[in-house]
Amino acid sequence: MKRIYLLTGLALLGLGALVAYTQAQKPLDPFEEAMRQRQMYLETFGVLPGELFAEEGKELFHRKGPSGKTLEACDFGKGPGVLEGVYAILPKYFPDSKRVEDLESRVYTCMQTVQGYKPQEIKRDEVRAITTYIASLSSKAKIQVVPKHPAELAMYNLGRELWYTRAGPRDMSCAVCHDQYAGQRVRLSPVRSPKQGLGNEWPAYRFEEDRLYTFEDRINFCYESIGIPKPEFYSEPHIALATYILAEATKAGHSFEELPFFTR
Repeated sequence: MKRIYLLTGLALLGLGALVAYTQAQKPLDPFEEAMRQRQMYLETFGVLPGELFAEEGKELFHRKGPSGKTLEACDFGKGPGVLEGVYAILPKYFPDSKRVEDLESRVYTCMQTVQGYKPQEIKRDEVRAITTYIASLSSKAKIQVVPKHPAELAMYNLGRELWYTRAGPRDMSCAVCHDQYAGQRVRLSPVRSPKQGLGNEWPAYRFEEDRLYTFEDRINFCYESIGIPKPEFYSEPHIALATYILAEATKAGHSFEELPFFTR
């Protein structure tokens, strides 16, 4: 119910922003306006929407599944139950699943292998919330995705290939936007390349969309925007692109943005 009241307030803030925009003598910078709305929201409600998702994820993380276990028994890269900083080292290879996993696919795996849920019982919104909670514990952590295992190197190479391969009715690729137009802005979102830290701001709540995006959600949004069928969640294309993007961000020395979650 609390979230409903908060999200209802978004409509009021959006209307106020529209009035302010139309009354202004000069057009407002869209990114500055988004940050102004964020501050208004924080001052009005005392909490940001992304924090609500993180709190929900915390509850789900500690919920016992059919096996009687919680996700505290899952190894997210630093040992069972250790969450601080794990988002900064993923994707990585996990011996138990015998595959490279990003945080979202790892949550999906452990909800099955640890908590005992069947795949069809796992709700995408719950994975989003749990991912958001775990990611919130890596605030400002330095990205440390360095492919070493053969499977990680294979994912990196696949991700690089996907990044540069042009496809779809518009003959587009990730690189066309994020390399060629890096430093510019599409609507409220700055366009960045991997070397500029692309990927270090997700999960994030988008006020203009009234929803929370994870990194996999954002990749799917990009695919849809250029007319290419989006990959299935937790699939190799997602993990490969994340591996390539975050490995390149690691080389440039980037950290994850401060949480709670910003507007974009």
